[in-house]
Amino acid sequence: MAIPALPSESRIAVLVDCDNTSPEILEFTLRVVAQFGRVVLRRGYGNHTTLANKWQEALVRLAFTPCLQYQYASGKNTADIALALDALEAMFDQRAESFCLVTSDSDFAYLCRKLRERGATVCIVGEAKTPEALRNASDQFFEWQPAAVADSADQSGTKAAPAKAESSKSAAKAAVKRRPKFIIEAVALMTSDTSEGKVGLGALGQYLKRTDPGFSPMTYGHSGLLDMLKTYDLLALKKEDGGHYTVSLNKQASVD
Repeated sequence: MAIPALPSESRIAVLVDCDNTSPEILEFTLRVVAQFGRVVLRRGYGNHTTLANKWQEALVRLAFTPCLQYQYASGKNTADIALALDALEAMFDQRAESFCLVTSDSDFAYLCRKLRERGATVCIVGEAKTPEALRNASDQFFEWQPAAVADSADQSGTKAAPAKAESSKSAAKAAVKRRPKFIIEAVALMTSDTSEGKVGLGALGQYLKRTDPGFSPMTYGHSGLLDMLKTYDLLALKKEDGGHYTVSLNKQASVD
């Protein structure tokens, strides 16, 4: 009896701009890309000072290949050029078909566009400072936020109460569920040319990611897209026979 072949996995290259971010971003990055396929390339790019100090432990522990680039002249970033060339080489020799660039440097926006023009899928893992030009050049953007640094200035505990109060305010703010209008506009656009006037939840999610690579329901206080859509009076959800959900406009409802 023939053994059934395993479904082919997408081959992913994770290329890290070590001069532009912190080692703590690596574990978050690997959790992000695990949902898309198998990581075949793990490389970290930087100069001697960067790779030999704060990045060494993280790169070794997580099996990244350090790509050391010396600066031949002051102000010249050879590491960025090496990362870009290796990405293109990996695409052309078909070692990878999806790329995760770990950086917040907008200089890589052109590399993202070139990779996508050749059919590759590109995601960016970056910090909040990542410019819109880089976010929108990718298929999907994932924002990494550094862990909060404990306030150790006052060991007596006198600042504990304000800290808790501030934490409560942040939690209350995060709990607010918002309903951006562009969700309704997206459903209206996608259902306008359909005979049944509805669109699949998965297709809607893909469309929202394509229009805004950084889109996430969690940004608006929701656990997921389904949870988010349930809060809209103008949208109607239906669970189809196959178990999947579709969404349509509920024209009888009113906007608040």
